[in-house]
Amino acid sequence: MNTPKQIAAGYVDTGYGKAVMAKGRMFLLAVLAGAFIALAGVGSAIGTAQFGKLAGACSFPAGLAMVVLAGSELFTGNNLMVISLLAKRITAGQLLTAWAVVYAGNFVGAAAIAALSVWSGVFGGTYEALIATAQAKVALTLGQALLRGFLCNVLVCLAVWMSMAAQDAAGKVIGLYLPIMVFVLCGYEHSVANMFYVPAGLLAALQYGVPADGLGIGAFLGRNLLPVTAGNLLGGAGLGALFYAIYLRDDR
Repeated sequence: MNTPKQIAAGYVDTGYGKAVMAKGRMFLLAVLAGAFIALAGVGSAIGTAQFGKLAGACSFPAGLAMVVLAGSELFTGNNLMVISLLAKRITAGQLLTAWAVVYAGNFVGAAAIAALSVWSGVFGGTYEALIATAQAKVALTLGQALLRGFLCNVLVCLAVWMSMAAQDAAGKVIGLYLPIMVFVLCGYEHSVANMFYVPAGLLAALQYGVPADGLGIGAFLGRNLLPVTAGNLLGGAGLGALFYAIYLRDDR
């Protein structure tokens, strides 16, 4: 396996490669990542409704496995790019631009899968649970959403970090699996996953004519997505800064 110091040193160049990527390509790769996370969300939502929370937690790591092995761009994992910034390999402008492009692409991909899944009828027997999940997410206080987002992305970025320790595909999946399972089991909040869950809940309520008190675009953005995104950013970038300080900063 690669040691943590080797992972940190290698990520300096990884972050640079992301920052200088053509923005059109970056956007398309981000759309794919949003779709991959959402597809795992479909499986997790159905698994939770039919077999319980543990089944959903065991299903969801498939999303990051697809992101890592298929090669796509995920906002939460890319918060580790702060390592490249601190190493002076990229500029703040390049970092913020990359984050913005990837975030937008993730939203498009996740929302598209939400619409396609609802309209295809796959939630026919579980739509009430899906709507309840979306309602629970927008019912969080701003502080709860922020802190759950923070804790979530510490685990997601740890999953990405651990996948980079492996030198083969199987090892990468094994490395990322447990941190992702834990974050779902604990009920932490992932901004890209929520780009699927809440729109899917809204669309399911419309599709099946079910009242969905509290659900709405304003509640989704203001009470969930924005504070969760802020928490994800603080958790992921904070972990990246910590790894930089431990493994790459001059010992002096």
